[in-house]
Amino acid sequence: MAKDWLKGIKSAYDTIIIGSGLAGLTAANKLAKLGHKVLILEHHYNLGGLATWFKRKGGHILDISLHGFPTGMIKTCRKYWTQEIADSIVRLKNIRFDNPQFSFWTNFDKNDFTRLMKDQFGIVKETVDDFFKTVRAMNFYDDLSMTTRELFEKFFPGRTDVHRLLMEPITYANGSTLDDPAITYGIVFANFMDKGVYTFKGGTSELIKKMKKELLKNGVDIRTHCMVDRVVVDDNKTVQGVEVHGRMIPATTVLSNSNILSTIHKLTGDEHFTPEFLKEVKEVRLSDSSCQVYMGLKRGEKIDHVGDLLFTSQENEFSSESLLEPETTSRTFSFYYPETRPGLNMYSIVASTNARFKDWAHLTREEYEKKKKHLIERTLDALEKYVPDVRKKIGHLEASTPLTFKRYTAHPGGVSFGTKFEGLAISKDLPKQIAGLFHAGSVGIIMSGWLGAANYGVIVANEVDKFLHAVSQPKPELETVSV
Repeated sequence: MAKDWLKGIKSAYDTIIIGSGLAGLTAANKLAKLGHKVLILEHHYNLGGLATWFKRKGGHILDISLHGFPTGMIKTCRKYWTQEIADSIVRLKNIRFDNPQFSFWTNFDKNDFTRLMKDQFGIVKETVDDFFKTVRAMNFYDDLSMTTRELFEKFFPGRTDVHRLLMEPITYANGSTLDDPAITYGIVFANFMDKGVYTFKGGTSELIKKMKKELLKNGVDIRTHCMVDRVVVDDNKTVQGVEVHGRMIPATTVLSNSNILSTIHKLTGDEHFTPEFLKEVKEVRLSDSSCQVYMGLKRGEKIDHVGDLLFTSQENEFSSESLLEPETTSRTFSFYYPETRPGLNMYSIVASTNARFKDWAHLTREEYEKKKKHLIERTLDALEKYVPDVRKKIGHLEASTPLTFKRYTAHPGGVSFGTKFEGLAISKDLPKQIAGLFHAGSVGIIMSGWLGAANYGVIVANEVDKFLHAVSQPKPELETVSV
C-alpha cells in the first residue's frame, strides 16, 4: 500500500503553509513561536524550494542555485531562527569578474567598488559617492518611473563597462533587467554593498537540516510528498482549509509559498476573486528562469582556488537579453571548496545561466536531451579556461533547465525569480480578496533571493498572526433592552 504521508496530522490548524521555500519556512517558524498550530505541506521530498540540494552516488552533495546573500541574512537568522544558524553564515571575499571589458577580483562591497570605479574605471569619487547615496536611499515607496538603465545613464552616461559591473551580478541574483524599475535594482544592490556576499558554511543541506530541527522543536507539523490540490474557500470568500491527497484539512488561514499566479489561478480558482482584481493579476509578468550545470569532482581530486563566485562572459558588452539567449557566453560559476562543507573533503562547481522557458518548453525528448548535452559541453569549455583538464576531474555531471525547475517547484514557466515588480501588490492584496488567504515568496524582484524571501515570510507571518487574533476574539453580545 502507498505510504500515508498525512498520518498523524491534527484535525485542524491555525495555519497551513503550502510550499517550503525560505519564505514559507520562516513564516512557519515565526507563527509556531507565537503559539499557533502550523502545518507545512511540501510536494517535493526535500524542503527549501530553490534553496535546496541533492545527493548523488560517489558522495556528491550539490546545491541548487548559486550561493550568495547579503549580510542582513545573519540578523534575520539570529532573530527568526537560531544563533547557531546565524553563526554558520560566512563571508565570500573572492568574487571574480572576467569579460572583454574588464577582469579583476573584488570582495564585493562599497569600499572596494568605490576603489575599483575610481582607479580602474576613472570615475571621480564624488560621482561614485553620490550614486551609492542614491541607491542606499531607495525604498518601496519611491517613484517607479525611472528604470535601472536611466539610473546608470544619469550617473555614468555611456559607460557600458560600469553598467556591466553594477548590473551583471544582480541579474544573476534575481533576474532583473536594465528596463525594470530602478528601485528593484537599487535595494538589492545596496544590501550587497553593505558588507559583501555571504554563504552558509556546510552548504544548503546543513542549513535546511538545522531549520527543520528548529521547526520540529517549535511544534510545526511537516509533511513532504504532499501536493495541495486546492485551497477550500466558502461562499463568504473565507478560507476553510486545503485539500491534499483527496483529504480536506481544516485551517483558519492558508499561507501559500507557491508562485502567486499558481496560488490564484490553480490552487484557489478565479471564481473566488473579483473581476477588477483578476484584471490586475493579468498584468503580472513572470520573471525568467535559469539553467544550471552541476559538477562534482571525484573524491581525492583537487582544484586551485579560482574564486568563490566567477562572473564570466565573452560578450563585448552587457545586455539583459543576451544573458537569456541559449547560446549565451555569459555564466556564473559557484565554487564549493572543502572548507565550504567541512568534513566532506570534496569539491563541487555549479554553473548558472539565465534562460527563457519558451526556449526549452516545446522540444521533443530527443531535441531536449541534445540541447541539454550541448549546454553541458559549452559550460565545460568555458570552465577549462579557469580549471584546466576539469573534465578528467569530474565524477558526477548533470544539468537542470527551466523544465526541471517547473517539475520540482510547480512554478509556471519554471521561473527561478518569481514575478516582476507588479506581483508584489497582488501578493499583499490577496487577503483583501479572500479572508484568511495569504502569500509569501519571490514577488516584485525586491523580495527575491534568500534574504528577501525570509524577510517577506516574517512580514506575512505577522499579518497572519493579526488575523488569527482578530477572528479568535469573542463577538460582543447584543444588549437586550426591555420595553
